[in-house]
Amino acid sequence: MSHLHPLPPRRGLRRALVATALAAATVVGLGALPAVADAAPSPAAVAGAAAGPLAADTVDKPVATVLDRVSRTTRKARARTLPARVFGLAIPGAPTELSEADALASSLGRRATQLTFYSSWHYAADFPTADARRVASTGAVPEVTWEPWDPAVGTPDQPAYSLDRIAGGAFDAYVTRWAQQVKAYGAPVAFRFAHEMNGSWYPWSEGVNGNTSGDYVAAWRRVVGIFRSVGATNAIWTWTPNVPFPGSVALPGLYPGDRWVDRVGLDGYNWAGLIPSTSWQSFGEVFGPGLAQLTSLTAKPVFIGEVGCPEGVGDKAGWIRDMWTYLDQHREVRGLTWFHFQKEADWRITSSQASHDAFRAGVGAFAS
Repeated sequence: MSHLHPLPPRRGLRRALVATALAAATVVGLGALPAVADAAPSPAAVAGAAAGPLAADTVDKPVATVLDRVSRTTRKARARTLPARVFGLAIPGAPTELSEADALASSLGRRATQLTFYSSWHYAADFPTADARRVASTGAVPEVTWEPWDPAVGTPDQPAYSLDRIAGGAFDAYVTRWAQQVKAYGAPVAFRFAHEMNGSWYPWSEGVNGNTSGDYVAAWRRVVGIFRSVGATNAIWTWTPNVPFPGSVALPGLYPGDRWVDRVGLDGYNWAGLIPSTSWQSFGEVFGPGLAQLTSLTAKPVFIGEVGCPEGVGDKAGWIRDMWTYLDQHREVRGLTWFHFQKEADWRITSSQASHDAFRAGVGAFAS
């Protein structure tokens, strides 16, 4: 969940936006992931099929240009199958328990096309294939918010999960295992790797945990490059910062580059005074400045990765109606995921009948 300033990390299930697609392509060779500079890799780096962790004698070589061709093919396939707009949900119990998703589908008259859940590297040894199939059986694409940390520690000071260790190959075997399992799963899976990286509450943020400028991009490229090297082209990569705020890390230096990203998103909440230095904000006030930054940074499809408004502080139903109006006027936003939890506040769609009805009134037109 997003924060506007450094707070103890909070963990929960969420969900962002997703395109469905499968790209058939043969991926040859991954040397090592390139340095942070976004220069074109050398064709000479192509050296046979890579089936496991990066070999020690290849970790200083750039990624082959064939990966770019795979990425372009994948993007074209996804563009052909991407729904007009994506309605996503982060709900309690997902991905193992989907009764809440079923109840919302019934009451809203619209089933989510994406369901999000969180998975920490410390506890999740394997890609949850059975759970992903359960989500897909509802007609939704599973989205994994993939978090390199131990959430039980509760602070960003976790040297074992520093960005330079990820970028340097310390987790190659783990990432390769997931990549192979995702490839075997075969259907589209969205990944939000190390989200909200421009804040300071997670170990993968630059400026904490020993991380320095450029480390995030290097770690992102390492992870995505491994997936591509094993042919897991059904993975959809969504780069999702928090909405910018005073003191947050500037987005341009955190962006991995268009070759390494399928979609971009923003997480943001109307905190409405529930945490210090916040006040009631409209949807446009929460997201407008950040969306302007994203669209100036890249032409990739833009999504709202997480959004919520509390009940009992102001007019939540009116806030939701204004959200639909804003999104109708900003067609560049290709989807949103609502954070349907009762945690710091009652963020749920069903927090009141008025809020539910306001959501129902707009979601059908939005997602059609």
